[in-house]
Amino acid sequence: MEENKFNFSEEETTDKKEHNVEQSKQEVKKDAQGLFASISKFLSELLDFRDDTDRVATIEAIKNDIPFKGATAWILICSIFVASIGLNADSTAVVIGAMLISPLMGPILGVGLSIAINDIDTLKKSLINLATMIVLSLLAAFLFFKFFPTADIMTNELFGRTKPDVRDVLIAFFGGAALIIARTKKGTIASVIFGVAIATALMPPLCTAGYGLAHDFDIFLGAMYLFTINTIFIALATFVVLKILRFPMLRYANSKKRKRIAQLASFIAILVMAPAIWTFVKFIRQSGLESDYNNFMKIEVEPNDELWLQKGTPNWDDKTITLYFNGEVSEATVADLNNEVKNYEKIKDFTLNIKGNKNRSLDKISDAYDRAIRDLDNKDYIITRLQDQIEELQSNITNLNRQIESKNSNTQVSFSNLARDAKVRFKDLEYFGYSKMLESKDFINIDTVSVIRLQWNTSMTDSIKLAKENDLKEWLVKELKEDAVYVLK
Repeated sequence: MEENKFNFSEEETTDKKEHNVEQSKQEVKKDAQGLFASISKFLSELLDFRDDTDRVATIEAIKNDIPFKGATAWILICSIFVASIGLNADSTAVVIGAMLISPLMGPILGVGLSIAINDIDTLKKSLINLATMIVLSLLAAFLFFKFFPTADIMTNELFGRTKPDVRDVLIAFFGGAALIIARTKKGTIASVIFGVAIATALMPPLCTAGYGLAHDFDIFLGAMYLFTINTIFIALATFVVLKILRFPMLRYANSKKRKRIAQLASFIAILVMAPAIWTFVKFIRQSGLESDYNNFMKIEVEPNDELWLQKGTPNWDDKTITLYFNGEVSEATVADLNNEVKNYEKIKDFTLNIKGNKNRSLDKISDAYDRAIRDLDNKDYIITRLQDQIEELQSNITNLNRQIESKNSNTQVSFSNLARDAKVRFKDLEYFGYSKMLESKDFINIDTVSVIRLQWNTSMTDSIKLAKENDLKEWLVKELKEDAVYVLK
């Protein structure tokens, strides 16, 4: 047999491996596509709510909630009073309780719905009822904060509704979105509990505006600004959700009227959305500025052991940051801070105004402290010497009193001891005087009698004073060993 000169076994093995690898890649790709399709289907079923929407029932339910009269008006007034009490008492629980009974959502949802479906009549009705709701709420809150005792106290709950930020915008938008999604779900019975999210954004600002009307107009402006922003974003959330759900536009028989109404609705939608978008962008920008400023102060300024920061004042409009330090700030430190501020994106264009106090360097403060300690030591020494002199004078006065009493032959007892014992026995005694007096009843014979003058605590009643006076006279008769003692009025 002839030997085979060619061996193809290795080439065949390599081709087979490549084929297996390619086949594995295709299988993995198919598996990945299947997994992706499964995940997409799962997310679609999880998040898609368009098939679960009852458009006709939703429009009818929102229109039914727009009218604002009768029982609804009284419910709102009561809830405003409850919320005002909660804000005044700084009680979050009471404010939440007021939200549970507040019917604020009807006109707001009506505005968003009418713009979304091109219904100008519903828009007019919604705006009129919204204005009525605002007037009633402000009047109720004003009456409470104007006439209720202690209602002029500015609590943290009230103060938190005077300066809106981006969080308030997000609460209003997502609260409105959650409410309208719940209202559009099939089989959902509209309940006031759905309005809690909206009431969170609307009731406290309205009550705070009432407080501002009663006490401070600046607070009224700030609270109404927050209320306006929240109202716009709730209506915007309603508009967006209804557009996503493709609610049918209202059709008019007159083509010119339909076109005119569509243009008007579009114009109003732009008016509503433009301020909302501008406000949101403004809040985002402001939040970024404040975040970078706080980080700059926390990281670059406060940990520096060489700096003694007194306060920092940012001016967002002028793009300046003024830093006040106790003590002298070196030029190297100033240059370093100016370089560090450029590392923060939002405030890198800001100018640093660094104000140090050259007259209060650390060494000078230490010298002043040492001088103060020495002055205190000198004052302590002087006070000690004066106390010794006072004690010496008191001793001399006591000796002089004793000498005077010993020289008076008519005095049977020491007045000092008598006065001290009288005060010990009768604690309400404020003044005590004692003397000997000559008297004559027939203008021939002369007698010597003891006379006292008293002054009692003014808080005592006349009956108690009389009883105390009699007790004191009896005690003096025994102490002086005399027949009677007279009280000089």
